[in-house]
Amino acid sequence: MNYEDRDTYGMYKANLHGGPGPILMGASTLIGNDVYNHKGEDLGDIKEIMLDTKSGKVIYAVLSFGGFLGMGEKLFALPWSALTLDTKNKRFVLNVEMDRLKLAPGFDKDKWPNMSDPSWAKEIQSYYETESRPLL
Repeated sequence: MNYEDRDTYGMYKANLHGGPGPILMGASTLIGNDVYNHKGEDLGDIKEIMLDTKSGKVIYAVLSFGGFLGMGEKLFALPWSALTLDTKNKRFVLNVEMDRLKLAPGFDKDKWPNMSDPSWAKEIQSYYETESRPLL
């Protein structure tokens, strides 16, 4: 399901800036959005959006990958800067091969990491080759 399907308020109906997609998006409309890689392979969907409460910036999107009906799925914190909005297909693109994602640092839905830990954040930023941002 994509962000336009979750738009219960009609916020995406008007495109006032003339661009290919929205400039601002509601976080709740992003939950459940599909994530594909540059080869068009389905990598999963966004389960959560993680905000830095001090800066108000989105830091991570939590991706669910693998499993069936929630069983055996693995979660990954993707740096927000690693995702690109594909407005044509109404999904996000992560420039990572599927085999590389399978080896990425992930976590179980019942055991989330401390995402504000600078060493954990550095590992994630390094894995996805994105710019490191100080947290909290």
